[in-house]
Amino acid sequence: MSTIHTSAPGASIDHLVVEAQAAEREGRRQAARDLYESALFALRGRGEASMAASLLRWIARTHQDEGSMDAAAEVAEVALLVAELAADAGGVAHANNLLANVVREQGDLERAEELYALARSQAAEVGDARLVAMVEQNAGVVANIRGDFRTALRRYRASLEGHRALGSESAYVAHALNNLGMLYTDLRRWRAADRAFAQALEVCAALGDAVTGVRIAGNRIEPWIAQRRWTQARAACAETLRMAEEAGETGTLGEVHRHLGVIARETGRWKAAAAELGRAAEIAERRGDLLLGAETAREQAALSWARHEHRETLRALNRAHALFSRLQARRDLADVAARIEGLESMFLAIVTHWGQSIESADHYTQGHCERVADYACALAARAGLEPGVLLWFRMGALLHDVGKIVVPPEILNKPGALTAEERALIETHPDAGVELIADVEFPWDIEPMVRHHHESWDGSGYPAGLAGEEIPLPARILCVADVYDALSSDRPYRPAFPHDRTLEIMTGEAGRKLDPALFDLFRALDLRSPS
Repeated sequence: MSTIHTSAPGASIDHLVVEAQAAEREGRRQAARDLYESALFALRGRGEASMAASLLRWIARTHQDEGSMDAAAEVAEVALLVAELAADAGGVAHANNLLANVVREQGDLERAEELYALARSQAAEVGDARLVAMVEQNAGVVANIRGDFRTALRRYRASLEGHRALGSESAYVAHALNNLGMLYTDLRRWRAADRAFAQALEVCAALGDAVTGVRIAGNRIEPWIAQRRWTQARAACAETLRMAEEAGETGTLGEVHRHLGVIARETGRWKAAAAELGRAAEIAERRGDLLLGAETAREQAALSWARHEHRETLRALNRAHALFSRLQARRDLADVAARIEGLESMFLAIVTHWGQSIESADHYTQGHCERVADYACALAARAGLEPGVLLWFRMGALLHDVGKIVVPPEILNKPGALTAEERALIETHPDAGVELIADVEFPWDIEPMVRHHHESWDGSGYPAGLAGEEIPLPARILCVADVYDALSSDRPYRPAFPHDRTLEIMTGEAGRKLDPALFDLFRALDLRSPS
């Protein structure tokens, strides 16, 4: 906990709590925490365990709002223990609900569901209708994360009805309406989404809850972007920026700049898009906001892709992949696996396109990289490479000839024998390829495949003259596939060899050009349907 102090000498506990709650609404979480802790300090020796449990829950909530989930969980556990020791059934229910919120944000949905069910039952037993409505909403969030939109919609509506039945609008009503708005957005029910967001903002305005209002205004932008209604989306961004700056809600500022970047990119204003996405990335870095950083990097990748900047696209995708992987490791995001899968599909599509664009200069190698990737992945799987690296191995295979971009097309397509100078130039392409991908930093190291796929088992290859098992295994696998496709495809100086003749020639190269053990595995493959 932070250093304890009071806002004024002799300040009452009630006064401290009122000040703390006001600070929370204004987004001043550290100030709120200090005030709650001052109130907790003032309780010493007064035997008011239930009030102490409440203060601990509120302190935990400030940690949660800052994204400090470990601290939030620790304080929430203490609040639960204090409430249990005080036989405060209502406090126990509230503590279980808070703890469920924290573990949900840590990605443990199963435990969150168990705690929500327990909290709802406990709240119903003590007749706490407000808490029952709060738990309904929180359980709806879990259903929404799981993609069970029907259950989420039912729970959100039940929460909204429960809160409104209590006779007054509250921040909980705003939260329920906000969740409904986001769900309607997922369901592409645009009018219902905008109506829910508008009502939520009205509640926030009436309560003077600027921070929640900013977050809801930020969420209201999503439907406009999804509908590609750029004028409305841009206007909503401007209004949200104004609100965020007034409230000091920097997290939402980052989201709005990301939205503005998307709007600029989709309307062809690429320089503005780069600037806005850069601002979002800076805010994410400053706040340590991994999710904002990951989503911004993904949008930067899409911008670079639109501008046909292959390397920049892959660099941005790599940043996004690294950040989403950190979120997955920390279990900060329940659907992170699906997001990573989407990024990996983008990686593969871009690498495939880049490989094809490089091949376009060589009339005789159209489709070479994709065929080699198919053969190499089939052999890699047979050789025991782990399934988790095969996607990245395929990318290495697709990019193995990326360095040929430095070789003039007239040399690549020359029908006769190459001169010594021409041969030397072609043999620079592995090192040129490594230079091209040097700053991409793929999640799995593909550099050995690009650099060493022309090494030979007997040491006579290039560029490093490595021999035997000095040659990295992925490069040896790729070499076998590369030689097979070179022999079985038309070349400027000869027609393609049939399959059986190709394998016959390769048998003579086993132990010289090729790893003999890998060639034995390759020869046993059904090359009509590599997998």
